[in-house]
Amino acid sequence: MAFAPYGDYFRHIRKVTSEELLGRRRVKSLRPVMEAEIADLVTALRNSKVLGVVVNLCRMLDALGNTLICRVAFGKMTPKQQEAFLPLKEEMVKAYGGFGLGNFFPSSKLIRLLSGTERAATKLHKEMDAMLESIVGEHMATRKARSDDLLDVLLNLMEEEEKNQELGFSITIVEIKAIILDVILSGSDTSTGTVAWVMSELMRHPRVMEKAQGEVRQTFDAKGMPIDEAGIEELNYLKAVVKETFRLRPITPLLVPRECREAVVVGGYQIPEKTRVMVNSLAIGQDSRYWTDPEKFSPERFVDLPEIDHRGTCFEFLPFGAGRRMCPGMTFGSTVIELLLANLLYHFDWQLPDGIEPRDVDMSEKFGLALRKEHDLHLIPIPYYP
Repeated sequence: MAFAPYGDYFRHIRKVTSEELLGRRRVKSLRPVMEAEIADLVTALRNSKVLGVVVNLCRMLDALGNTLICRVAFGKMTPKQQEAFLPLKEEMVKAYGGFGLGNFFPSSKLIRLLSGTERAATKLHKEMDAMLESIVGEHMATRKARSDDLLDVLLNLMEEEEKNQELGFSITIVEIKAIILDVILSGSDTSTGTVAWVMSELMRHPRVMEKAQGEVRQTFDAKGMPIDEAGIEELNYLKAVVKETFRLRPITPLLVPRECREAVVVGGYQIPEKTRVMVNSLAIGQDSRYWTDPEKFSPERFVDLPEIDHRGTCFEFLPFGAGRRMCPGMTFGSTVIELLLANLLYHFDWQLPDGIEPRDVDMSEKFGLALRKEHDLHLIPIPYYP
């Protein structure tokens, strides 16, 4: 779906994804899975053998992201499947997020051949296709009842002729594998990667951390645990912190490429048909014409302007894009980010290792499919008991 040309196929797949897989109703049904995986992370942090031990939070978040997206996509995976699948997924993320010389000279077959990027991508695709074929086949053979994992949802749609008539086309195993791969590649690193940026900014700005943590604890201590959806909706300052991180550290600074469907003139420039257009959401979010002190981390700007949101209607703020190519996983991603942050801030006080001051927290970026931290965030979690 991500790179399909606009047309009937794209519209159909987009409808399936946004309505059946990642809509609000489906995300709500997946919430117990999210809560269970996040609870496991909280337990692992609480059960550290030595109080005051330094943990690599980025690595723990990466592991959570991989486990969560696999459970959401496939339900339970066997250890053998996970052992084979996750390294292959990481290779694909690295390959597709890397620099490809052929992309800058798409008409030159020689440069594309010499770069080797296409050969590597084709090899990875064949390996992943065989892996997904095996997982889908085993899923079909062993499933007894319907569940809420995305693979089951797609298999059910494939079997429902009436539903296919409503959608306007039939879903095949090919579409199922393609959609699942899109979900996994785009969903495993983005949400937890954003949480790593949020935690880094909070450690750099103790005042903001104190305010956000105070809001979380005041809300849920008054309600009594657990951390639930209704309580998270009341965390206005935490939501402002997330929005400010979206603006300043968008996990996908370049949105999914667009392609001109016809020749146009924009600002006096002739734009030929099939020109590839890259939308730089990072530059838009830091444009001084629309933002005061654009390089400053200040969640208060979103407290003062609650009408500015990330749903694609405010063109000065486009972390998920806008229009037909807007990310269909926005609801899923936002839910994971807010739920995970609420748990991390409620259950733990966070300290920097000895000798590290807030201003020393490294914020350098790493090039890839998603904009990740160059250096992992190491923190000391101190359990909080209300």
